[in-house]
Amino acid sequence: MTDGRRIFFLNRFFHPDRSATSQIVSDLAITLAARGMDVRALASRACYDDPARLYPPSEQIAGVAVERLGAGSAGAGLARRAAGYVALHAAMTRRLAQRARRGDIVVVATDPPLLSVSVAPVARMMGLTQINWLQDLYPEVAAGLGVAGLGGAGFGAALKVARDASLRGAAMNVTIGALMRARVESLGVAPERTMVIHNWCDDEAIQPRSAPQLRARWGLEGKFVVGYSGNLGRAHEYQTMLGAAEMLRNCEDIVFLFIGGGYLTEALKRDAAARGLSDRLVFQPHQDLADLPQSLTAPDMHWLSLQPQMEGLIVPSKFYGVASAGRPVIAVSDGDGEVARLVRLSGCGAVVEPGDSAGFAQAVLALRDDAALRAAQGRNGRALIEDAFGRARALAAWEKLLRAC
Repeated sequence: MTDGRRIFFLNRFFHPDRSATSQIVSDLAITLAARGMDVRALASRACYDDPARLYPPSEQIAGVAVERLGAGSAGAGLARRAAGYVALHAAMTRRLAQRARRGDIVVVATDPPLLSVSVAPVARMMGLTQINWLQDLYPEVAAGLGVAGLGGAGFGAALKVARDASLRGAAMNVTIGALMRARVESLGVAPERTMVIHNWCDDEAIQPRSAPQLRARWGLEGKFVVGYSGNLGRAHEYQTMLGAAEMLRNCEDIVFLFIGGGYLTEALKRDAAARGLSDRLVFQPHQDLADLPQSLTAPDMHWLSLQPQMEGLIVPSKFYGVASAGRPVIAVSDGDGEVARLVRLSGCGAVVEPGDSAGFAQAVLALRDDAALRAAQGRNGRALIEDAFGRARALAAWEKLLRAC
């Protein structure tokens, strides 16, 4: 800050890492540094999509002083991952205690999970202003995905008690959706200590343009392309889409394009092969951030998903990039979920309940066969971004919050 206070961002990943949290946290930190604030970042040395790569222990990135801790990835398997998270918690809180001074602001993200619990006593003892940036809510997410020991009484309940205390004691808890904010307030957090600042994309760079060269390179010329961009993780599902692809097997012009990766990607490839659909699915790796404007506009439409039990705990932020690109979207989610509400409010696509493959297939055919409908829904999505969810609006909200602390 210009008055001598510093802002510390704590997140497992930071630029140039390509993980979703890295992109959003780094964008905010770099923007604030450009506006004259003293910004620091504490992260791990791990690379999200390359376990063999280690980022340097310290560097200056666009005005942000970045320190990276630990040996690398949290590892595969629940036990190794948990051990890696615990080690990173300890390293981050120890380094924060060494670097911060009274009056500084610490913005605590939720990767690694429950980091606010470890930071809270350090912030309290040192007189730091703690702001929790909630991209998701743990341990509820893990319990909802069936991780043993995190539901009901016992260890999971103890984690919730500690987590809730870290939320109630923070100066502010920034959620990324209205349903998440309601969930946080239901935990006993005062409404004046909660607010919503939606995630964002670079809506200046991502525009409703065509990408003929990329489509040609990927062998998509003359096809109607149904896209998915980003992480396909445990909180998502693909069976609804795969069932629709099977129903559309005889529509040889329809292709399903997957750009990215994630926990479920290999399972999707296996299931598609078992159903004889491998020729209808095209897989491409995560794209560099600079290539996102092209990769998001390569499909004619997109789809995204969220398991219903994850509503209020996670928001599929890939929606903002799709809407910014002016492409219709099928939201496979609870009909009253966060993204489902936005899709219906704006008229930028269709909402399909998980398991309704027939509804998914019908929505695809409707968009393939009606160019005017496709264009109108794309315009509606772009208008939603420009009217309510643009990058400049979100960054201004964050700057206002931090300057007011």
